[in-house]
Amino acid sequence: MGWREWFGFPKPRDAPRLPEVTDNVRDSGSLFVFGTANSGERVDEKSAMQIATVYACVRLLAESVACLPLHLYQLDGEDGKLKAKDHPLYKILYRQANPEMTSFSFWEVMMTHLLLWGNAYAQIVRDGKNGILGLYPLLPENVEMDRENGGELYYIYHAYTDEVPGETNKDILFRREEVLHIPGMGFNGLVGFSPIAMMKNALGTTLAVERYGSSFFKNGAQPSGVLEHPGVLKNPEKIRENWSTVYGGANNAHKVAVLEEGMHYKPISLPPEDSQFLSTREFGVEEICRIFRVPPHMVQDLKRSTYNNIEHQSIDFVVHTLAPWLTRIEQAIIKDLLLEEEQAQYFPKFNVDGLLRGDYKSRMEGYAIGFANGFLSPNDIRRLENMDPIPEEQGGNVYVANGSYVKLKDIGAAYSLNQPQPSETEQTDTAEEKQEPEKQPEEETNNSEKKRRRSEKGRRKGR
Repeated sequence: MGWREWFGFPKPRDAPRLPEVTDNVRDSGSLFVFGTANSGERVDEKSAMQIATVYACVRLLAESVACLPLHLYQLDGEDGKLKAKDHPLYKILYRQANPEMTSFSFWEVMMTHLLLWGNAYAQIVRDGKNGILGLYPLLPENVEMDRENGGELYYIYHAYTDEVPGETNKDILFRREEVLHIPGMGFNGLVGFSPIAMMKNALGTTLAVERYGSSFFKNGAQPSGVLEHPGVLKNPEKIRENWSTVYGGANNAHKVAVLEEGMHYKPISLPPEDSQFLSTREFGVEEICRIFRVPPHMVQDLKRSTYNNIEHQSIDFVVHTLAPWLTRIEQAIIKDLLLEEEQAQYFPKFNVDGLLRGDYKSRMEGYAIGFANGFLSPNDIRRLENMDPIPEEQGGNVYVANGSYVKLKDIGAAYSLNQPQPSETEQTDTAEEKQEPEKQPEEETNNSEKKRRRSEKGRRKGR
């Protein structure tokens, strides 16, 4: 009995015949496939993961995404938001994707599928009210995507194992609303391409170099030189076998050789094709880091990292490497897990604040600027540092700002307001003084006219 029977659901996805394929959605996912590279090495997801740098990059990205808190938020007003803890999807995204997997395990698997196959699929288990009960990862190599006659997308899952109880070796048909699909980079926006398949020639070269190195250390019987015998050996094959047994292989490297019968030790240099071996391996590390867009220092390649730039490289990893993957996941959750009427009110969001934090000194300087400019309270800062809040009566939620900043249009307004205002008597005297100058020109004209007349009379009397 399958899981749907346990929940009392019918099995509408099981059909006697699959819909007719009407477009090339299925073919678009097979443009880049696993196979033999130009170096002759076969490259697939399993052989690629045997390369140390590939394993380190996939593990780093998968664990980095899985450890980030993923919350479901509900819009509150115009710009506010609240955690939608009452929504059934909140627990599935943040705590437990299904009864068998934690959210960390689930997102780690989904990211691993994305990085190796270019697509991540998960079966959506819903109840009778269309609510989500759980998410179960599906192996991407067993999933095919097509479009039916009516234009609706559907998924075919080849259950070749017992991962689905009671449905072994069967093709299971899933409707679009039954699958969470996170596509990677592709040409049609529906199916992503595998980074491993696209870069199989580069990875094939790395595999060939590692195979050459393994053969070199396995078969190399050269402590650091060769032996020369002055005469003719009766049984050189026996000496060669004894030499290989004692000094051959990596475990016997640099052992002290015992020389007999006049044999001489002649040091030899490493051939040029062998001296390039380490350089080729180092270039393979850079090439793989370039494929996954991972800073080399995060996979323990510290040749070009210093204490001055390693912090900025880590921040660059979050901004330019993790952010696109997180956006893909968030938008896929909105598209496939939220109902159409919920998409305007709810949205998921990864919290990357912890990864973007600088060192202690940089954080404290940033908090001081935020507090002085009024957009951080003491409790806001303490929450960012995972500290207990200060009670509100002690000023934990107080916002303060530096009062010396004024708008350009208000420059000088404060000076005018601070000047002393004149009394009523001073205002009256000032008003009279302002009126006197208006009469003064007329009075001066009359006085000068009188003086002129007096002087005229005086001159006449003198005659």
